[in-house]
Amino acid sequence: MKTSTGKSILKKDVLINAPLNLVWHAWTNSDRVSKWFAPITVVEPKEGGAFELYFNPENVEGMNTKGCKIKRFVPTKQLEFTWKGPDQFASIMNNQDDLTLVNVLFEEEEEKTKVTLEHFGWGFGAAWEEAFKWHEMAWHGALGSLKSALEKGEGELCCQPE
Repeated sequence: MKTSTGKSILKKDVLINAPLNLVWHAWTNSDRVSKWFAPITVVEPKEGGAFELYFNPENVEGMNTKGCKIKRFVPTKQLEFTWKGPDQFASIMNNQDDLTLVNVLFEEEEEKTKVTLEHFGWGFGAAWEEAFKWHEMAWHGALGSLKSALEKGEGELCCQPE
């Protein structure tokens, strides 16, 4: 699908000065995801597993990706999951049978990791255009948060999971 401006994929890249395995764990372990993305997370690292983020711990019914699932799971290479938009776009983005898709690719580049995020499934019209623009900003912020958290070199994100 394309938005009214002809955009069909929202794509963001970030190069993180951290080993691939730590970046992968930051996306696929609930306790790690909660350190940089959302305070409450349920990530079941397998195809068909949950990819649920709860952005407001005081209101878990709003601002969440409840019901989202991992569609593709290729260890240290690819993580693809369904996605719900924030509450203001719920009427267009949060129909469980027609969710957008987020595909995250991981690539080792010497001592660093390149993360490429592709968000698919955008519809037509002004509301979709607004949702696309909102997600451009949100994904930029999320990837920046991930990069910052991993490059600090401290805390759980910088250690191998047990």
